[in-house]
Amino acid sequence: MATVIEQCQVAPPPGGAAEVTLPLTYLDFFWLGFHRMRRILFYKLSISKSDFVQNIIPPLKNSLSLTLKHYTPLAGNVACPLDTNGYPELRYVTGDSVSVTFSETDMDFNYLIGDHPRNAKDFYHFVPRLGEPRDAPGVQLAPVLAIQVTLFPNLGVSIGFTNHHVVGDGATIAGFIKAWALLHKFGGHEQFLSNELIPFYDRSVVKDPYGLGVSMWEEMKSKNLDMRDIVTPPPEHKVRGTFTIKRDEIEKLENLILNSRRRGSNSTTLTHVTSFTVTSAYIWTCLIKSEDATGEEMIIDDSVMEYFACAADFRARFNPPLPQSYFGNCIVGYITKSIRHVDLVGKEGFIIAVELIGEVIQEKMKDDEWVLNGDWLKVLGNLDVNRLFSISGSPKHDLYAADFGWGRAAKLEFISIDNNNGEISMSLSKSKDFDGDLEIGLSLSKTRMNAFAAIFTHGLSFLCQM
Repeated sequence: MATVIEQCQVAPPPGGAAEVTLPLTYLDFFWLGFHRMRRILFYKLSISKSDFVQNIIPPLKNSLSLTLKHYTPLAGNVACPLDTNGYPELRYVTGDSVSVTFSETDMDFNYLIGDHPRNAKDFYHFVPRLGEPRDAPGVQLAPVLAIQVTLFPNLGVSIGFTNHHVVGDGATIAGFIKAWALLHKFGGHEQFLSNELIPFYDRSVVKDPYGLGVSMWEEMKSKNLDMRDIVTPPPEHKVRGTFTIKRDEIEKLENLILNSRRRGSNSTTLTHVTSFTVTSAYIWTCLIKSEDATGEEMIIDDSVMEYFACAADFRARFNPPLPQSYFGNCIVGYITKSIRHVDLVGKEGFIIAVELIGEVIQEKMKDDEWVLNGDWLKVLGNLDVNRLFSISGSPKHDLYAADFGWGRAAKLEFISIDNNNGEISMSLSKSKDFDGDLEIGLSLSKTRMNAFAAIFTHGLSFLCQM
């Protein structure tokens, strides 16, 4: 449990914009009804409660306020019309602020930052819930960001972030976190903020030639959109585990694929073999095999189909390209063709998985029309989420590098992968320790996590013998 030390509201400093309004683009609308995103960064920091209160809380609040001067919409709300007129938008007005909770706990810090299976419910003490929506003239206002900073006396500090996905994708939130870390580390001196950490807000550059935003909102209005942040902690049997694939192991996986092509494997269309495709394919096939190994899920027959989903950043693909610092959502979903469960657990399962993932990336990364006309949304709407494996996070964002002056983070946890709707997600990030290594986070039942770990480790040990 975490005991509250202080609950406060942090606003941008005086003298900034009195009001900021950002219309939602069609790339934002998709996330309006999505579950909230939750992340925790853990830092090793030997500090007492009195030092935390006197020397950590005040500069964190001050640097957060300065950061919100640049990331002002995060202090505001998503405003949804209460009647049939108008469209949702992000809105900040003077007086809006971010809810920040400072707390302390006696839970085992070293247990939480481990890689071994840990009770998934334990982490919910360290991420906040977004404030309740409230009615204003003509609209309902729902907060988009909340933060919780928790002290583990003489051991460390965690910073938990909860945000509404509609406010921005991983690149946007990572930019905010890194900007806050830099401003805190360097005493609020804004000259240390690089250009890529200064948000770009012009949404007129996001073209919507097919009017997808309007049609998406029309559809959403009929579904009684619920703007509350509803938190459902995972069941007791669910655990979180962290796995690392080293750079040399990734290279061996890549070589395995390339050699299979040279040997005349049935898979002859492999054209996109990267660290992402081989890592994703390896985790996917290990997960499929772990389901069969536990026997705790439904009986799998030949008709059961599997799907893989990942998100791709579309910023560079617009004409003209958007800056990487574009504030908002600019990702699209890539979904592989369906594949039979029995094929993924077979001898060629890994090769087939690499081919499927590489194929959809290679095909769709060149198909701008597929994104602009909304065909990617139609694919997402026709999936069996119970057989879907997806990815959260990206090594490109490298949140381990968010240094508040306490060094690199000791652990990053994507709490949002605790899906309870049948879908399984993994988090993917750069390793906290070695450049080139990749870190994978999973949330599974204890039985399945143990089965996955055995299959994952055995496969990599086999590679090392090659």
